[in-house]
Amino acid sequence: MTSDEYVIEADGARRCYAGGFEAVTGVTFSVARGEIFALLGTNGAGKTSTVELLEGLARPSDGTVRVLGHDPHRERAAVRPRIGVMLQEGGFPSDLTVTETVRMWAGCTTGARPVGEALELVGLGARAGVRVKQLSGGEKRRLDLALALLGRPEVLFLDEPSTGLDAEGRRDTWELVRQLRDGGTTVLLTTHYLEEAETLADRLAIMYQGRIVTAGTPAEVTAARPARIRFALPHGVTAGQLPLSLRAAEYDGRRVEIRTRELQEALGELLLWARETGVRLEGLDARSASLEEAFLDIASGTETVGV
Repeated sequence: MTSDEYVIEADGARRCYAGGFEAVTGVTFSVARGEIFALLGTNGAGKTSTVELLEGLARPSDGTVRVLGHDPHRERAAVRPRIGVMLQEGGFPSDLTVTETVRMWAGCTTGARPVGEALELVGLGARAGVRVKQLSGGEKRRLDLALALLGRPEVLFLDEPSTGLDAEGRRDTWELVRQLRDGGTTVLLTTHYLEEAETLADRLAIMYQGRIVTAGTPAEVTAARPARIRFALPHGVTAGQLPLSLRAAEYDGRRVEIRTRELQEALGELLLWARETGVRLEGLDARSASLEEAFLDIASGTETVGV
């Protein structure tokens, strides 16, 4: 893929705050046109600080960022009409109705959608006359999203888009994001919901202490980690009696965990051994590595390999 096909680019981007704190320590990544890219990390990992650089809300202390081929801070006039931004919290005037809020925002938006269309997109059509202060937390997030979509953006930044939504609202939002992607919109989102990232993202990156530790498709990120097999052995049988290739440390008495990068082969050998020896494996659970495991390894600091 050529650089012309990337609509979001960060190259060695750093962001320092007053007092010398470095929130972003030289991140490099690219997002292709029509792609959903997720930034993951614990609170304080640097996600929002990175996204704010791309949105043009701040300039990098070092390195470069480009959105649609422009510096989003220095060339804001060229970038702002082509992007949509959903912040973590909108801060709307509480006494305005939903319609009044969208109409006010539309007055500042180039080529804005009709107000009714924007509200129907996010499922707020029936709440058009309700005052903002009467909306639930999830409905306010839907209103945030409606405003981000007003200008039919080519690039959409979503900061924790499903926070406060119930299960149905979350699924509806996911479906809308997919439709936008299929229509050519490039989406960069931050989220604490790993299921959201695994379900939506074409590619993702996990940040830790201001840098990207690992990146790739969800499958690539999880495939880099071993699968696990867990079970309990009967009384009188120890982990030392397992086949040599499956030897594992016991934990919690009879409980055993085996970590392997060859799940099918290891599980087959284990089951064959159990059948031949007449051992019953209680609570047998075998599964590939999950995005949650990868995330927790990084969040705990046990994963420190950069990309």
